[in-house]
Amino acid sequence: MSTFLLIHGAWHSGRCWERVVPLLEAAGHRVFAPSLTGYGDKAHLLGPEVGLDTHVDDVVGLIAGENLSDVVLVGHSYAGLVISSAAHRIPERIAHLVYLDAMVPEDGESAVDVHPVTQRLIELAEKSESGWRVPPMPEQPAPLGLFGVTDPADVAWLHGMLSDQPVRCLQQPVRLGNPAADAIPRTHIHNVGAMPTGITRRPVPPIQPNGTAAQVWELPTGHDCMITMPTELSELLLKLP
Repeated sequence: MSTFLLIHGAWHSGRCWERVVPLLEAAGHRVFAPSLTGYGDKAHLLGPEVGLDTHVDDVVGLIAGENLSDVVLVGHSYAGLVISSAAHRIPERIAHLVYLDAMVPEDGESAVDVHPVTQRLIELAEKSESGWRVPPMPEQPAPLGLFGVTDPADVAWLHGMLSDQPVRCLQQPVRLGNPAADAIPRTHIHNVGAMPTGITRRPVPPIQPNGTAAQVWELPTGHDCMITMPTELSELLLKLP
C-alpha cells in the first residue's frame, strides 16, 4: 500500500482530485488531497501574506501531523514548486515525486522564472484595486476551454472551486538546498492536449538527480487531466515503482 498526497495547482482546491481519489483508494492505497491555504475549505484564509512558503508549510505540516512516510507526492502545475520545496524539507518521508504538468524549478527560482508569462499576471494584479489578487485564467473557446476542460458540466464544476491566487505565491523562490532530496525518484507526466496557459516545459534531463533514467509519461488531454482523464491518470500513478 502506498500513501498518495495530491497537491492542487494555482487557483484550484483539493476538490479537483475528487475523481482520482476513489480510484486510488479502490486499489488499496491511502490518499490525501488537501486544499492549500486560501482555497476550498481554507478560502477564508486567503490574503496578501499567503505565499509559496505558506503552501510548503501546509504540505510539510500535514505529513508531520499525520505521521506519514514513504509518501508519493504529486504536484499539479504551480504545485511543482510546492512539492520541490517540501521534498527538500523532509526528504526522508518522500518515496516519489510526481510532476503533473507542473513547474519544475531550480534552486532559488520562482514561478516567474519557470513560467515567465506569470509576470504579466502579477503586473495586472498590482494595478488592480487589491494590488495582490491574481484572478483565474478565463475560459476560452474550445478546444482550450477552462484549463483544458471543455465539457459544460465540468466547466461549471471547476468554476465553483476556483479562487484568486496571491501574488506572493508566484514571487517567492523555492529552497532546494538539501542534497538528500536528490535520492528521491521522480516522474514527469505531461498533458499534451490543448492547454490554455501552456506550462513552459524545460527538457527533462535524461538522468535524474539520483542517477536513474528519467521517467516521462504523456496524457492526450488538457491541463486539468484529473478532471478530464481521471481513470488514465490513476492508472499511471498506480504504475509507479
